[in-house]
Amino acid sequence: MKKISLIGSTGSIGKQVCSVVKRHADKFKIESMVANSSTELFLKQVNEFRPAYAAIVNEEAGKSIADKIPQGVKFAYGKEAALDAISYGDTAVVATTGFSGLAYSLRAIEEKKNLALANKETLVCGGELVMQKIGQAGIDLMPIDSEHSALWQALNFRLNAPFKRLIITASGGPFYGYTKEQLSQVKVKDALKHPTWNMGSKITIDSATLLNKGFEVIEAKWLYNTTLEKIHTVVQPESIIHSMVEFEDNGILAQMSYPTMELPIQLALTYPERYECNLAPLDFEKLGNIRFLPLNRKDFPCYDLALSSLEKGDAYPCALNGAGEVAVRAFLQEKIPFTAIAEVMGETLAIIPRVKADSYQTLVQIDGEARRIASEFVEKKSC
Repeated sequence: MKKISLIGSTGSIGKQVCSVVKRHADKFKIESMVANSSTELFLKQVNEFRPAYAAIVNEEAGKSIADKIPQGVKFAYGKEAALDAISYGDTAVVATTGFSGLAYSLRAIEEKKNLALANKETLVCGGELVMQKIGQAGIDLMPIDSEHSALWQALNFRLNAPFKRLIITASGGPFYGYTKEQLSQVKVKDALKHPTWNMGSKITIDSATLLNKGFEVIEAKWLYNTTLEKIHTVVQPESIIHSMVEFEDNGILAQMSYPTMELPIQLALTYPERYECNLAPLDFEKLGNIRFLPLNRKDFPCYDLALSSLEKGDAYPCALNGAGEVAVRAFLQEKIPFTAIAEVMGETLAIIPRVKADSYQTLVQIDGEARRIASEFVEKKSC
């Protein structure tokens, strides 16, 4: 039985991890779980799964439920208490969002836990450092992102398999083909209406700007030890083909399914075996057209900035992420317009100093500096 430490249990991915564990209760056990501050759902999860250890990051939220934790479950709160959850089980599922996920991933590597990774920022911010440490630790890294799971499957579950080109697909989000004038009028409620996926608010906005796709390109560079020239992106609006691998003979393998995160989540926990996943089989006769449309880099400023940060190297992707978290939060709070998300990120990237991404402490510093600079730009652009 695989024993799991689940980081980010109340988020979109975390809830689906719980669904997978329930479906195959004979194969998985949640040994520890962590949430940020969603106490009501967290208590329900703790009562249902009865982990050995449970932690809440937010101290006030933790104090408010300390006397409600069921007997037999060790409970603590605070950032360090949450990190301690990684010491339980044999596989860490890092499903939290944002820069904070990097600390959990690094702790998992340090403790030689296999890492099922749904947190993009781990590789966007610390890709070189993380992959180096994984190699030294000799642990398995299983990608949960649907696109990277698709590539991983096409490469026969090998991150070091040979290929000619990685082809990452994008839905295009709700605003593909919009003019600059149309984008300037986008409201929060519009940006949160993703055409094919149901996700948390931050990643939904990142999908609308295509920053998310730029992050996946950065992830691919580190996961598969490749160059930007060997990564191609294409818009596939129906989200049926989740990514493809082209090989030296120009043959291409694609992974297809209806849009769901439960398949890549479950596969990260069961590979190389496959089990029933509560996923409807593709009905090819009813699919209609499966389209491929261009993803022109300069049409999507956030996507372009992500690739530019990768080209610049060092800690620039980490700085971009920090600025992006500030800008997206400001947009969700209706402080800045949709188009200002890219402006805040670009202006931050233009003035932040070059720093080597050679330690976690350095990345924390550059993340904080990027957030400070981005916050100043947000104030100048506030509606």
